[in-house]
Amino acid sequence: MTSVAADDEATFRITALTSQHKSLLETVEGIAHSGATPAELKEALGAADACVLGALTGAVDAPQLMGFILLARQPFDAEIQAVGVLPERRGQGVGDALMRAAQRMAERFHSERLLLEVRAGNAAAIALYQRHGFSVDGRRNHYYPAASASDAGREDALLMSLPLAAGEAQ
Repeated sequence: MTSVAADDEATFRITALTSQHKSLLETVEGIAHSGATPAELKEALGAADACVLGALTGAVDAPQLMGFILLARQPFDAEIQAVGVLPERRGQGVGDALMRAAQRMAERFHSERLLLEVRAGNAAAIALYQRHGFSVDGRRNHYYPAASASDAGREDALLMSLPLAAGEAQ
């Protein structure tokens, strides 16, 4: 478990979430809209090849979840499959702390790279990923459905990756 002071906000801790956190996780996903389904989140909570890391605040017996990151282990890489942070907690270091924790976990997996995909129009997420050293490897044209009913057409996905030191040592 890691404790982080977030820009003069209350200290929060990053920890691997368990089935005990399922309802908190579903609530945050319902607000943050990372794109993960309840079934995907539930499966990841008990999977040997995935983990959900959460940014928690409050007492251990009554935690509050501010955000999460879903990380899946692949044969040679690790993939960030979802990131969700409560809107009122964005810009307070929660996403940065989750990204650092995901990178450390991927290195523990001995992954060569950390992968993700993101909507091309999600400038805030792209900036977060680039701050952590991710670069764009490719684009999937017209990959995502329109973000809302008022949007026309489909949106591209950017494929991003971060080489990891753990993979270089092998």
